[in-house]
Amino acid sequence: MVITIKNEAEIAAMRRAGRVVADILEILEASIRPGMKTSELNDIAERELAARGARSSFKGYHGYPASLCVSINDQVVHGIPGTRTIESGDIVSLDFGAIVDDYNGDAALTVAVGEVGLQAKRLIQTTTEALSAGIAAARAGGRLGDISAAIQRHAESRGFGVVREYTGHGIGRAMHEEPLVPNFGHAGEGLQLKPGMTLALEPMLTAGDWRTRLGADGWVVTTADHSLAAHFEHTIAITNGKAEVLTAREPKTAAEESAL
Repeated sequence: MVITIKNEAEIAAMRRAGRVVADILEILEASIRPGMKTSELNDIAERELAARGARSSFKGYHGYPASLCVSINDQVVHGIPGTRTIESGDIVSLDFGAIVDDYNGDAALTVAVGEVGLQAKRLIQTTTEALSAGIAAARAGGRLGDISAAIQRHAESRGFGVVREYTGHGIGRAMHEEPLVPNFGHAGEGLQLKPGMTLALEPMLTAGDWRTRLGADGWVVTTADHSLAAHFEHTIAITNGKAEVLTAREPKTAAEESAL
C-alpha cells in the first residue's frame, strides 16, 4: 500500500478542485425539482464544469457514461442520469467529482424533494452527522479506524445500517488512491494518520439492512431490501490540527442570506 502525502502546493490545487465541486453541488441542489429528469441534472453539472474550465472526475472512469451520479430512494450509489423523473417525496443522492490542475475533488449529498417522511428526514440528518463525526475523528497521530468507528457508532446509535461493500478512499491526482476508508471499524486500529494525507470520507447509510445489490447495468447499487439509502461525502486533508474540508461550501454573506 502506497499512501501519497501531499505538499502545500498539491493541497492548494485540491482546494481549487474542491471549490468547484462544492459550488456545482450547491447549484445542483438548488435546481432539483419534481418533474425534472435526472439527465437534466447531469446537463447542469457538465455546463458548470465547462464554465469553470474543469473536467469531470467521473465521465469515462471505468466506462462510466456521465459526469454525475444521481441515486434515488433505495439506490445507494452510482445511479446513471437518464430519463427517470424525480418525484415529490423522493430522496436524491448526488455524487460529483471535478479535476482542476490535475487534482481531484469529490463530494456527495442527499436531498429531500418536496415532502418526505420522518424516516427519510432522520436518515438524511444522521448521514450528514455521521460524516461530521468521521471528519472530527480525522486527526494526525490517530488511526484510520478512529474515522471508521466514529461513523459507525453514530449511524448505528440512531438505528441505521452502514453499507460495508463500498467505502471512502484516498484521493489526489487519481480519484481513488490508497487507503480505503471503511465506514465501520474499530478505533485505534489501522493506518496512522499523518499531515498531508487527503481522503474522501463518504458514509452510506440505510434505513434497513446494510447489504446491497449491484444492478444488471454493472453500476447502480441498491439496498438489498429496498430500504431508503443516503450518502454524504467530503474530501478532507489531514493537518496538524482538525482536518481541513476541501469541498466545504463558501460561507454566504449577510446580504446573500437575507436574499434567501
